[in-house]
Amino acid sequence: MEKTDIAKYTVKDSVFTNLFQDKKYLIQLYRALHPEDRETTEDELKDITIKNILVDACYNDLGFTVGDTIMILTEAQTTWTMNIIIRALMYLVQSYHEYFERRNDNLYSSKKVKLPKPELYVIFTGKRVSKPEYVSLSEEFFNGEECVVDVKVKMIYDGKDHDIISQYVAFTKVYDEQIKLYGENPGSSYQYH
Repeated sequence: MEKTDIAKYTVKDSVFTNLFQDKKYLIQLYRALHPEDRETTEDELKDITIKNILVDACYNDLGFTVGDTIMILTEAQTTWTMNIIIRALMYLVQSYHEYFERRNDNLYSSKKVKLPKPELYVIFTGKRVSKPEYVSLSEEFFNGEECVVDVKVKMIYDGKDHDIISQYVAFTKVYDEQIKLYGENPGSSYQYH
């Protein structure tokens, strides 16, 4: 039986999620998003990425908290879709649910719970003429009308000064160029024995 090596369809997503599981890269991502904060250390970052291994349910590319103050949910996307706003809302709700469970918070008590401030990002690596800084639920789905729940997602198209975001975006562009040149099947093959 012959098998041909084919580039993994989700390679860019896999690189993104695997890269930021390592805290030395996660702190670089945090500092790219928050260059004003030079105090936070790797130890203050906690991975809260939603992972559903045994069931087909909600999961995201990357989620982490910075102490008890900020919850950052980040997605890497190649295809432009406004549905990412709805997914970001779902990730946020699931992440808060898991956050309250970890802390054993009682949402039915009269005591106000601590709620980390959410930040939602999409690193978009596809081609696009229009590059809005933010996309929001009310703007895209309710014609800008005020609604009970709104979600704003900050769109990132490239990093700055060779930070880790710009390095990831550069990787995706090189990968796309290689796929255009050589296809998903680089032509190497081997035999099963």
